[in-house]
Amino acid sequence: MKKPQRGGGRPSREASALLGDRILEVATELFLDLGYGATSIEQIVTRARISKRTYYHRFPDKAALFAAVVRRIIDRLRPPDAAGLFVGGSLDEILTRLAEAILRAALNPQALALHRVILAESGRFPELAEVVADRSAGREAIERIGALLQRDASTRGLSLDASHFAATQFLQMVIASPQRRALGMGVPMTAAELDVWARQTVTLFLSGCRGWTVHAR
Repeated sequence: MKKPQRGGGRPSREASALLGDRILEVATELFLDLGYGATSIEQIVTRARISKRTYYHRFPDKAALFAAVVRRIIDRLRPPDAAGLFVGGSLDEILTRLAEAILRAALNPQALALHRVILAESGRFPELAEVVADRSAGREAIERIGALLQRDASTRGLSLDASHFAATQFLQMVIASPQRRALGMGVPMTAAELDVWARQTVTLFLSGCRGWTVHAR
């Protein structure tokens, strides 16, 4: 004899995960299309077809939802085998692989749209900058690149602090100009130009590191 289906109570774990995905999908579309300030909780719950009670059970406020959206975008842009990018080959080869992966992530349409929202609205909503700082993929990349450089420090004369600084500069060298151009401040780079950009950036960066020994401490 078939058991009667449950008509109420809490949703199953699978249903709860699907609901969470739907809320985040809706919120991502609205935040990136309309901006943070113009997106209301009412719009989100209406489009997601949920109650406000369901929303507030998951997120205390709009900033918390935005933080979840940022984390979701970052997680989706992270290479499946990110750790594998840091092993195998010379330092030049590893940094070139990293530069190529960083550019792919930074120039992804969702990443660019998120960057536009942060630039346009962080002045009115300081919590946006805090959210990005707390969940920044860039910070994680700097730590890992810094550790990579530190392993090579004996031949380059870099201190731990200098390695962190150098990793920060490397990330900016890779991203800054291609990202600005992709955002409309110039002609976007082609795939071939980006390949050349990644290789030449690594060459310039390592040349600078080789000449930066005594004064790096």
